[in-house]
Amino acid sequence: MSSLPFGGLVAPSPNQKSLPAGPGMVPRPSRDVPTSATGPQLQSLAPPPPGTTAPMPLGPGPAIPVSPSTASISPAVPKDVPLTLAARYGRETAPVNGGIVWRVYPVRPDITGSFRPVREDRTPTPTLALPPGDYVVHAAFGLASAAKTVSLRNEPVREVFDLPAGGLRIEGRVGDVRIPHGQIAFDIFRGSQFEEGEKRQIAAGVATGDVVIVPEGTYHIVSNYGDSNAVVRSDIKVQPGKLTDVTVTHRAAVITLKLVGERGGEALANTSWTVLTPGGDVIKETIGAFPRVVLAEGEYRAIARNDGRTSEREFKVITGVDGEIELLSRR
Repeated sequence: MSSLPFGGLVAPSPNQKSLPAGPGMVPRPSRDVPTSATGPQLQSLAPPPPGTTAPMPLGPGPAIPVSPSTASISPAVPKDVPLTLAARYGRETAPVNGGIVWRVYPVRPDITGSFRPVREDRTPTPTLALPPGDYVVHAAFGLASAAKTVSLRNEPVREVFDLPAGGLRIEGRVGDVRIPHGQIAFDIFRGSQFEEGEKRQIAAGVATGDVVIVPEGTYHIVSNYGDSNAVVRSDIKVQPGKLTDVTVTHRAAVITLKLVGERGGEALANTSWTVLTPGGDVIKETIGAFPRVVLAEGEYRAIARNDGRTSEREFKVITGVDGEIELLSRR
């Protein structure tokens, strides 16, 4: 006789009489109790006979979907935080009203290891809306710059940068005559020319009239008039918030060289020229029929070579006196 798992207990009804259970006897309900009692029933685990309907199994019913609440909860999205930027020349000086380039960088590099700006602005006092986080803000004003780390959380932030810088504008003259644009250029070095050590160049080939923004301090200017030996060196001091005008005076002149077959004749083309000092130092080498050379005041010797023949002549340069030096070709 196989045993089946027991599905539960059946509690006796209060109106039932207990009968002694003897061998082979099964308790029977009282006549007063209807056979359709609603008390607990045993759950049969045996499969139903063929052609009958299986009873509904006891246990938990099917899950009934519950409609979600009309008020859905979504994760909070952080709002952008306003960041206002401004710059001044110093604690007690006026604000910088233009010429600034603002760049905002993340504090950590991207996956390539590079720092790329997340925002750039060129207005004097921009207000940038950025997600909360930490950033590095860089302000570039000409050759002057400053940087700060800024933390944005929930409240608007305003940052003021100190840029102690000034403007430098240079021009060259010979006597009272201004050297034309394009004939002179300036190189700027940090520190005085009389200081020991190598000077660091911060700007090269600055044209006449250009305004260069530099941090406050002393600078060494090299003025190159032409491309030979008309060079002047000078020191200048730049103050924050001020434009410093510098005039460099050259003692030089423009000399035109000419090789002719006879006095007053036409210049010979394809002539090679060498200009030397009386001591033999080469100042300028060029090729042409009418080369123009800017030379510092002093004495020189010109050598011309054409068609296998060589001619030379000594001459003198006087400040502000431009002239023509004619050499006669030897036959």
